[in-house]
Amino acid sequence: SNNRRRAGDAEARRSTETQRCRTVRRLPGSGRLAIAHPIDLLDQRSRNRASRAMRCLPFSEAVYRNLQEQGLDAGQLLNNPGLYQRKKGWYRNSDSLENDLLWLICVGVLRREVDGQGLTSRFRLTPLGRQLLDDTPDLLILPVSSKEWLQHWLRRRIS
Repeated sequence: SNNRRRAGDAEARRSTETQRCRTVRRLPGSGRLAIAHPIDLLDQRSRNRASRAMRCLPFSEAVYRNLQEQGLDAGQLLNNPGLYQRKKGWYRNSDSLENDLLWLICVGVLRREVDGQGLTSRFRLTPLGRQLLDDTPDLLILPVSSKEWLQHWLRRRIS
């Protein structure tokens, strides 16, 4: 009976905390809405980091669309700069290309394709990557500020 009462109290506290987190509050003096839930902040930071990575790397929209439709491997990307290059400075070797693809995995834009035997050498676009391209069609042509380049560079070196 004592254990049941404690479990009920704990459940009531969790319920109250959950309701408190879901409540939208107004920022004092601004009239703007505050973030409704801590997950919203994490989600927005993840989206910003992924978007910044996509804009800073030299891949064209064709790369992301092909990754979405059929998947690509690093060799296909490396050997077709005319089709997949968005900006100057294409990869000289497969290691640097692979590092950028792995970074896109880290920020949630890509994933490795899996078959019946396990992981393959192919990459696919994640739902986050698709959402970023669909929500902002001109994402890859938006200018990248010096501050964003620095954030991108630092994030990659620290992670």
